Amino acid sequence: MSVASKRRFITNKVESEMYVPVEGDIIAQVKGSRGNNLHEVLDQNNDSYVVSMPSKFRKAVWIRRGQFVVVRAIDEGDKVKGEIEHVLDEENILYIRECEKWPKLFEAEAEQMTREAKRGGKANDQMIDDDMLPPSDSEEDEEEYEDEEEEAEENSDEEEDEFDTYNPNRMQAPPKIIFVF
Repeated sequence: MSVASKRRFITNKVESEMYVPVEGDIIAQVKGSRGNNLHEVLDQNNDSYVVSMPSKFRKAVWIRRGQFVVVRAIDEGDKVKGEIEHVLDEENILYIRECEKWPKLFEAEAEQMTREAKRGGKANDQMIDDDMLPPSDSEEDEEEYEDEEEEAEENSDEEEDEFDTYNPNRMQAPPKIIFVF
């Protein structure tokens, strides 16, 4: 498998796979990069330490400050206490939260990722958001629409001699062009 194929495979796996932490996995938030594929994280136990990024993620997946990762602890290191197992995106975080495996320490950040928080509204169990639906026809809207139609008809009757077709954006009649050969 070529290097490009490996990168594409890893990137697709991270983006499409819903990862659920198993026993021994620690959810952590990246606080900063230390360079040399090392990242400082704050884990679910409120401990801060350095973790390494495995070679399969290098040059394929980019990690930003504030992003969440799944870390596996390693016993060998003094300074490096773990290795990144998986990089979590917003959908995966919300999935883990639904499975009730999301740590309480990071609940505020996960709450900000929900659709209701992004919209600034309250949570409700609608399938489609109200702002995505067409406006409802009420009696007031119908009356306004009928008034606008009547005005348009009156204007079109008066201006019918001037214009071939009614166009509310046109202020004057188009110039008549006469070609003489």
